[in-house]
Amino acid sequence: MDKISKYREFVKSLISNYADSDISSDKVEVQLLLDSDRDHYQWMNVGWQGSDRIYRCVMHFDIKDGKIWLQQNLTDRDPAEELVDMGVPKGDIILGLQMPSKRIYTDYGVA
Repeated sequence: MDKISKYREFVKSLISNYADSDISSDKVEVQLLLDSDRDHYQWMNVGWQGSDRIYRCVMHFDIKDGKIWLQQNLTDRDPAEELVDMGVPKGDIILGLQMPSKRIYTDYGVA
């Protein structure tokens, strides 16, 4: 299995496991958007809570230029470290949710 295929499987597995622990209701739906053709992976909450519209991207990954980009993380979990535990080199993980000028101060990639 090539590197990108492996990264796709890692990201899909990780985000699916996280989303499985989310609580869906008849008013707020947990959605997984797993686009392996374009390499976009999102965990969403969509629905209504009383009179408030819920449309929240809880977690978002992209795979670009051979690297995994963490674009959003609204959890207290550390998906970047879990990817490292799966065998992804830190240099292949980009914290897209960090300002580009601050990425050099992390242990991760700086693309």
